[in-house]
Amino acid sequence: MDETGSGSRMEARIDRLRWSSRLSLTSRILAVNLLPLALLGGGIFYLDGYRKQLLNERYKLARIEAQITAEALAGASRSRQEALLIQIGKEQRMRLRMFDSQGNLWADSFKLDAPAFTFDDPANQAWREDFARILDRAVDTIVGAEPIPDYVEPAEARANSWPELARAREEGLTQIQLRDAPDGTPVINAAAPVGLKGSTLLTTRNAVDITDSVRSARSTLVSAVFLALLVSIALSLFMARTIVRPLRLLARAAIRVRLGRDRQVEVPRLPERHDEIGLLARAVSDMTNALRQRIDAVDHFAADVAHEIKNPLASLRSAIESLGRVDDPELRTQLTDIASHDVRRIDRLVTEIADASRIDAEMSRATFEEMDLADLTAAILTSRANRAENEGRRIDLVRPSGPVRVWGVPTRLERVIENLLDNAVSFSPPKGEITVSVSRDEDLVVLSVCDQGPGIPEDAREKVFQRFHSLRPDAEAFGDHSGLGLAIARTIAEAHDGSLIAEGAHDGGSGACMVLRLPELRPKTP
Repeated sequence: MDETGSGSRMEARIDRLRWSSRLSLTSRILAVNLLPLALLGGGIFYLDGYRKQLLNERYKLARIEAQITAEALAGASRSRQEALLIQIGKEQRMRLRMFDSQGNLWADSFKLDAPAFTFDDPANQAWREDFARILDRAVDTIVGAEPIPDYVEPAEARANSWPELARAREEGLTQIQLRDAPDGTPVINAAAPVGLKGSTLLTTRNAVDITDSVRSARSTLVSAVFLALLVSIALSLFMARTIVRPLRLLARAAIRVRLGRDRQVEVPRLPERHDEIGLLARAVSDMTNALRQRIDAVDHFAADVAHEIKNPLASLRSAIESLGRVDDPELRTQLTDIASHDVRRIDRLVTEIADASRIDAEMSRATFEEMDLADLTAAILTSRANRAENEGRRIDLVRPSGPVRVWGVPTRLERVIENLLDNAVSFSPPKGEITVSVSRDEDLVVLSVCDQGPGIPEDAREKVFQRFHSLRPDAEAFGDHSGLGLAIARTIAEAHDGSLIAEGAHDGGSGACMVLRLPELRPKTP
């Protein structure tokens, strides 16, 4: 897949979510966890549908009760009608009133006997009931419920004072009317014609149970949502604490590292955490340590470069200053040779310093490929022989029968092998022999370059890989080597997940061996 296209798509996704970056992580966690609860809490307002369903069922019941009662009263005597009004009113907790054909009230169950119910006075109710009425009105306003007229007893007890009675007398059909009691509970009036003489019946029921049922369901839902809200907030804050707090610790440590005010700042590694936060903490800590090591290496390298260049510069300046005061041709020739030697030495130093400083950056961008290390070594030896770079030393190559494949950058591995050969040639005696062998050792490919020189003391075998460290024979021309070749070779080897070390001669004689180990590239099994 094209990395550029993938990166563009990733940036597009980040742009779409950029609005959320304005919120803190804690706020986003709370929002995500509280949103479902808010949606659940919205169910409180949909209890209005539950109330309407209960009222519809009660309308049907009121209609049936009014019709049955009217039929029972139609064929009864006056005394029997009054007895039925009292009995039905007590049993059904209703108020029943009879009006004659002229619309005059002639029988009222509440006046014939004790009232079957009474409206609660809001002034004498507890604050919880006041709050429940306020919540009822708020829900009605939000859901856009139709306003319900208040229940008010008419000043004149006539049939025309009740609209439902008037419609029932005109149409001869049972009529239902909903009103609102003073305490906010529904009052259902049902008007039905009685017989054929124009009499009408009005039943009044205070459906307190509907309000109680809706309020009970709402209270249960509110309690559940409130409890879930508290638990969700507590869990969200706990989650935010476990995420935000370590991130803040990492951010503060990173800021202190960036400011560089305290070199001993320790980036927390959070070893007890095995999640992504712990992985991030350890990655940031490792990155910080690697950065510090890189900065230290740059500092040391800069100091070493300044030191190494100052020597030939001082020698060159001394030679040039002396030329103006010397008349002896032979001495002037010597000073000129010294100056020329110092210039070449500075040029060599600058070239190899530039190469050494680019190694890490170039290896991070290089493209690795499969290659045969034995074939690469043989090609290098042939090229050196053609250029007469071995200075009369004989070089033998020992290689295995099959291919030895590694994964790497050919030009850089060629540089390693060239540096090792140059080092062996410089230390080998005239007409000496150098042995180059390529072999396998378990999962590694091993390349060793052994010379017949004086060898390297065991306590100095690690120092030879330090920058600008050069341990040459006494007869070696001063300044011909920068001491960077082996340091560069080790850097390249480590960039290939390999190693480069110095050992004594494998046959026990004099000389040294430089051993390069690289992971072997195994062929893929079908």
